[in-house]
Amino acid sequence: MNDMSELENQFHHAMIGVYENAREHEYYATYFKEMVDRYGGLGAAKRLLAKPEIQDGLMKLWELHQLDQSIEALVIQERFRPLFTEAEIAEAHRRLEELGYFQGK
Repeated sequence: MNDMSELENQFHHAMIGVYENAREHEYYATYFKEMVDRYGGLGAAKRLLAKPEIQDGLMKLWELHQLDQSIEALVIQERFRPLFTEAEIAEAHRRLEELGYFQGK
């Protein structure tokens, strides 16, 4: 397995972790889980980032004070950046910034 496919595999597992964390907070993100199952973690993230609006799921994580457990928080992590374009990283950053994620960090 090359480094990129290993990184993609790690990202996929991290995306499953996003779903599991939400479930622990009694938020059942079934549409998100279906996307991850269908397209893989990376494919699902890229599809969600392609939409300019903030998704309901991210708003729900914001309400639960769980933004650090969002797709967007994964995308901006240094280790996962090679999987994404600059535009995708910028979009993830913009959404988190709009929701106050970086305040006090």
